[in-house]
Amino acid sequence: MSRDNLNINKIYEGDSISILKTFPDKSIDLIFADPPYNLQLKNELYRPNNTKVDGVYDSWDKFASFKDYDDFCISWLKECRRILKDSGTIWVIGSYHNIFRIGNIMLDLGFWILNDVIWHKTNPMPNFLGTRFTNATETLLWCSKGESYKKYKFNHKLMKRYNGGKQMTSVWNIGLCIGNERIKGADGKKAHSTQKPEELLKRVILSSTEINDIVLDPFFGTGTTGAVAKKLGRSFVGIERDANYIQIAQKRIDGILNLLPETEWIEESKEKQIKIPFANLVKENIIKSGEVLYTRKRYDKKAEVLENGFLKCENNIGSIHRIGALIQQTRSCNGWKFWYILKDRKPYLIDDIREHYIRSRYGL
Repeated sequence: MSRDNLNINKIYEGDSISILKTFPDKSIDLIFADPPYNLQLKNELYRPNNTKVDGVYDSWDKFASFKDYDDFCISWLKECRRILKDSGTIWVIGSYHNIFRIGNIMLDLGFWILNDVIWHKTNPMPNFLGTRFTNATETLLWCSKGESYKKYKFNHKLMKRYNGGKQMTSVWNIGLCIGNERIKGADGKKAHSTQKPEELLKRVILSSTEINDIVLDPFFGTGTTGAVAKKLGRSFVGIERDANYIQIAQKRIDGILNLLPETEWIEESKEKQIKIPFANLVKENIIKSGEVLYTRKRYDKKAEVLENGFLKCENNIGSIHRIGALIQQTRSCNGWKFWYILKDRKPYLIDDIREHYIRSRYGL
């Protein structure tokens, strides 16, 4: 499959920067990047029982200097900003070793930080030497292309629903990959030293994309981003230079047969999220005081718009909802969907007038 000369649902093998340069401008809806952390580990670490800690000693995490690491990050982030859609966003995850350097680089390149999300690991690795606090967090920077890019995707209502009806905060309590979720190699050891939990990617993708959007991960590893994207009905593009990781990731993704139930969740439109009282339309002369509103059967019932935004119908005065309910003899009524106004002898639903006003005023 391809979309505008970009092969989707594919893992590209090779250097991230070189491959990113081949992608079309403004072709990606969401980027999740888990770049090398540049941990600068110089010595092996052992537990109190003298067993070796299986940390991050991979060659891909080693850089000759901070300058080399900064130059590397500048290069891949420049390409990410170029290929990101104006409505798209990027998430970058890191530890205290690198995230502050990356955040500074992103601001210098024009990105705009929307949130710093703290991943609180509920089962962190202890600090065996007892020389520091146990490191139990990593930071995700969620950024738009720039301060002026206001129309980025954020599924506020959907995430509130996902969080049990409460607005989700920027602290996410999620455990490290353990048990069946941790992918292991033929030798029984973990296949990737920094595999991220699927719950982390689920929140990232649910909050920032719609069905069929394209999610890019330029450091694909064992394919967590692609796996979760597929489970949520999104498309993915991965870049990975390690052939062994690619083989593991492809097998993992190919084995996914069912979608998650959240795939069917749809974010309520931003126009509907903005609350505009009927009185505001009257105050701003969008609907004038003294005008007449009609019901669906235009000549059946009508009401006069009062200066305070209430309606007067016969001897009754009340809101668009209360008067609508009285006319229908029901307990409640959505007045926005009940009342019409005549303009040039044509009926217009007042809900449509409200939406046009919202779009004009808020640039939606």
